Amino acid sequence: MQEKFIVSVDMGGTKILASVLNSQKGIIARQKKPTNINSGTSVYVKDVAAIVSKVVSESKLKKDNIAAVCLGVPGSVNPHTGIIGFAPNLGIKNYKMKSELEKLIPYPVLLENDVNLGALGIKRFGVGKKSENMLAVFIGTGIGGGIIINGKIYRGFNFVAGEIGHMLVQKNGPKCGCGKKGCFEAIASRTAIVNNIISDVKKLKKKSILSDLIKSNQRIKSGALKNAIEKKDKVVTKRITEACETIGDVLGSVSNLMNFDLIVLGGGVIEALNEFMMPIIKEEFKNHVLDASAKGVKIVASKLGDDAAIYGGLELVEEFLGIKI
Repeated sequence: MQEKFIVSVDMGGTKILASVLNSQKGIIARQKKPTNINSGTSVYVKDVAAIVSKVVSESKLKKDNIAAVCLGVPGSVNPHTGIIGFAPNLGIKNYKMKSELEKLIPYPVLLENDVNLGALGIKRFGVGKKSENMLAVFIGTGIGGGIIINGKIYRGFNFVAGEIGHMLVQKNGPKCGCGKKGCFEAIASRTAIVNNIISDVKKLKKKSILSDLIKSNQRIKSGALKNAIEKKDKVVTKRITEACETIGDVLGSVSNLMNFDLIVLGGGVIEALNEFMMPIIKEEFKNHVLDASAKGVKIVASKLGDDAAIYGGLELVEEFLGIKI
């Protein structure tokens, strides 16, 4: 019997990342290329098909070794029809991604929201192995959530469950990318943290290690925030601390509602600033959550990084194709 693998594709807003993997050998090949969203959806689909072909070729596997291609989509997806409802960072709306991609490659195509895939990856291969009721929250450019209930992903009535980043945190607060005001991600994501730091430096004339980056309009990434924290930058410390307190408050509220046994935090900000952020988040969580709801719940950082969603593709293949790989 031939050994089977899948191709997992992370359809990011800035890059397309494709990996060939199975549960025994892990990831055996990777390819990535910049995302080209300005040339239209038809060109984008061809780009995805091309990178799939390229990574399969690099893995030196034959067509029959590949059981499926799994796409992690940064937006709303109906995994049963393979239609992307809305992926704002890709400029895709109401598009039959599954059927269009299957015209270009000789493999079955499965689609899922990228954060849901991340939660599935953590459940099967990461710190969530023993959890039955888990919340995974990814904090980066935005904030996304994936919900596991009774060991299975919970997608909701219209397949948009888990959008924790769009919970209202501050009425008439900062405008979010979704168009509404005061969303969780408009206050506690890396984008929000950086916007607040920029405002402090430019409008309030506060001094920061990041001042030169801000003046030259360079992008401030998680690594730069980590460096500023390590050097005890007061502006950065204050703004990240505020974000952590908001994260702890929201997790406490959600825990009161859902009573998860495990909350896993991931994303670029957590990866870079785990040691600084997690103690503050946990302390604020304790201050806000009901004692009964907090009893036994663990809050931990994911260790899979960007690979969480890649590994989640293996769970998707088992669910929809009945194949354990």
